[in-house]
Amino acid sequence: MNAFTKPVGAEQRRLEAITRWFVTFDDQAIRRNCPSSYHEELLRQADEMDRLDLIDWEAWRDLRRLADQSFMMAVAGADYHALTVTPLRTTALPE
Repeated sequence: MNAFTKPVGAEQRRLEAITRWFVTFDDQAIRRNCPSSYHEELLRQADEMDRLDLIDWEAWRDLRRLADQSFMMAVAGADYHALTVTPLRTTALPE
């Protein structure tokens, strides 16, 4: 008897989807070259995981927030400069 077949399969799909999302999230080349496409892809993947019920509402919200924050930092040039981000503004760190 194999009681773990279905739960392990569903959990494996969820983990693979989240891993793919974070691989995209960490892709500095895409983020530098086209921040808007990078952001749209992260949002699309989060929405697809939600549509397939791989993640709950809180996880979906958290992934979208991370995508938004990363996009804002990319637009501010965080990949090119050492930046510190505060809730109200982005400022360069002293060198």
